[in-house]
Amino acid sequence: MSDSIKQIANQLNYPKGLLAGQGARVIVSDIDAAKASDVANKIRGNGGEAVAVPEDLLRDEYIKELVGKAAEFGGGKIHIIVNNASFTWDAVIHKDTIVALHATVPFKLVREAAPYFPTKDGEPRNIVNISSTSGLHGNAGQINYAMAKARVVGLTKTIAKEWGPGFGVRANTVAFGHIETRLTANKEARTFVEVDGQKIPLGIPEKQKKAGGVVPYVDIPLRRPGSTTEAVSAILAIASPLSSYISGQTISVTGGRNM
Repeated sequence: MSDSIKQIANQLNYPKGLLAGQGARVIVSDIDAAKASDVANKIRGNGGEAVAVPEDLLRDEYIKELVGKAAEFGGGKIHIIVNNASFTWDAVIHKDTIVALHATVPFKLVREAAPYFPTKDGEPRNIVNISSTSGLHGNAGQINYAMAKARVVGLTKTIAKEWGPGFGVRANTVAFGHIETRLTANKEARTFVEVDGQKIPLGIPEKQKKAGGVVPYVDIPLRRPGSTTEAVSAILAIASPLSSYISGQTISVTGGRNM
């Protein structure tokens, strides 16, 4: 990433974090307890409000606990849900854990949070579900991931149609392309996520990234991956009052990929 792009990203990276910097009380959920605590500690250390509630979202009991703690932390209310839990476990057809995490978990979390959303207190409520270019266009070798991410779009549109009338709940999907995270780092770095006692390797093989030849990121018009700050900025934008008339939409944040 060029120095000028890094400078822009740093300007966007408010000390409290993007959402906390706008006054949000943030619940940090991650299967990795250490990473969840680190994020929450950094937000609090910079004057924001955050609490870590780490665990495995594939456990129904944890979803209930997470929603309960979010409501408690929010003074009995929940205003924003970002369904962002993710990892990839590529295979041609099997491994339905990925379908459960990317499609069933968002449904279950929204269902558990339903008592806090179709309300008539006049306060804005919105849900941001995270999809992917794989869900919009498909991707060979990722049928489980692509299928699950495609389902997210249907979930979003239905929430918008059911909870918009009378309650004003907004629901949108953000579909990411290549964002620099543990999911897209070089697989050779040997980073893992542990699920049910099994270590799942994260990342993309380096030779696969270079498949386009000598031009870096040849399938991305901006010729670079997005930063996590740019990814969160898109979520902040769609969750903010500046997007108050946007609902039921899928926003592609891809650097122009898959146009």
